[in-house]
Amino acid sequence: MAEVALASAVSTALAEILSVKDISGRKLFYVHYIDFNKRLDEWVTHERLDLKKIQFPKKEAKTPTKNGLPGSRPGSPEREVRKTLDLSLQPASAQASGKTLPIPVQITLRFNLPKEREAIPGGEPDQPLSSSSCLQPNHRSTKRKVEVVSPATPVPSETAPASVFPQNGSARRAVAAQPGRKRKSNCLGTDEDSQDSSDGIPSAPRMTGSLVSDRSHDDIVTRMKNIECIELGRHRLKPWYFSPYPQELTTLPVLYLCEFCLKYGRSLKCLQRHLTKCDLRHPPGNEIYRKGTISFFEIDGRKNKSYSQNLCLLAKCFLDHKTLYYDTDPFLFYVMTEYDCKGFHIVGYFSKEKESTEDYNVACILTLPPYQRRGYGKLLIEFSYELSKVEGKTGTPEKPLSDLGLLSYRSYWSQTILEILMGLKSESGERPQITINEISEITSIKKEDVISTLQYLNLINYYKGQYILTLSEDIVDGHERAMLKRLLRIDSKCLHFTPKDWSKRGKW
Repeated sequence: MAEVALASAVSTALAEILSVKDISGRKLFYVHYIDFNKRLDEWVTHERLDLKKIQFPKKEAKTPTKNGLPGSRPGSPEREVRKTLDLSLQPASAQASGKTLPIPVQITLRFNLPKEREAIPGGEPDQPLSSSSCLQPNHRSTKRKVEVVSPATPVPSETAPASVFPQNGSARRAVAAQPGRKRKSNCLGTDEDSQDSSDGIPSAPRMTGSLVSDRSHDDIVTRMKNIECIELGRHRLKPWYFSPYPQELTTLPVLYLCEFCLKYGRSLKCLQRHLTKCDLRHPPGNEIYRKGTISFFEIDGRKNKSYSQNLCLLAKCFLDHKTLYYDTDPFLFYVMTEYDCKGFHIVGYFSKEKESTEDYNVACILTLPPYQRRGYGKLLIEFSYELSKVEGKTGTPEKPLSDLGLLSYRSYWSQTILEILMGLKSESGERPQITINEISEITSIKKEDVISTLQYLNLINYYKGQYILTLSEDIVDGHERAMLKRLLRIDSKCLHFTPKDWSKRGKW
């Protein structure tokens, strides 16, 4: 793999050609950059291909025959496929005909890289990336490895009070701890444990709901962006991923959406004619929250099926880890809007199951790219937990989380838990005490997420037979700086929400 320049200089990166198409006699190649997120995939011209560094696919090594007949031998070792590739002989209109290269080829591309922007600590990580943005590797460098407590060391329980102790004498808070009962170590997993199974094997895909875990990575069609551009109100959005809009719409340069009912049209004229008939100026459903210009609408996936399906189609353009299904009946959708004189404009949304056996309070969550890095992502997350508080439950987002989703949740969990710990007051001169269960009840964050966040922040320590939480000056100062930037918060007084018992309502 070639080195990537941080300045605006010509560099190269290894990429895989997924498809070829011909437009007016000019061939375009759809490429996926190896080790980079799929949202950076793009169509490139022949001039950007470095044909001197083609890597052909290799055959998989055949497994030796077990208990075979005498004289049998293992299969031939792995060797390169001796097959030439003539990029100039691919059929025209490859994308329209659904034809792709017979063998995916890894090739080195030349491209210009803009200056890389540094990540903002504590800021909103939901930064839209496109082919013109800086390329960031798709490894989990943002996640910090956390060691699981060894069996010889007791594991903190949820009910045992933990203490916040000074670290090198520089902490501001101290909470006394008591020896507690042991807890199974699998509840103290690393970040990977929170995403996948403990064996490192992805859990089986969930086959219910409108957006479920994606298992279509081997499908060439779904690996390619099929929508060029979406016009939604005053914004034009460049999709990141595949979305199953009707095939006849995928050849259009721009897909036009009504920003109130999300119905899609082929042209601007179609949209203008639709707007003369569409009487919606806000999402359908009940407005359950309003403060300032921010409102939340609760939408039943069964009562508003058309809107819910259109919302899922739009969301799939920016969610890679989900596959779209049209069964929206078991879901509720909470759409966040921003109000002006023209109506309520969609900012983002999250969905949740009406009945969740696994305590999920979020199935899918998305802030649209024009509104990212403005605090709306954390506001959506905070609102989901505010609903859980009203329901009297603890909740957790459905796994797996996307890379940006994990960053947003990690940031929210960290700020919320630190806000609780720093607000503790000592009684009669003793260090304040708090248990993991108490933190979970106050915040409605599931206790497994509380424990993993405390480990992620490296706050849990075992000291003289008891567990203590250590807040250093760096942690406290960083938290205070982050909270100064977090201007948007949910006001529980503005929430008008009555939870429903869906188990008594038959088929939702």
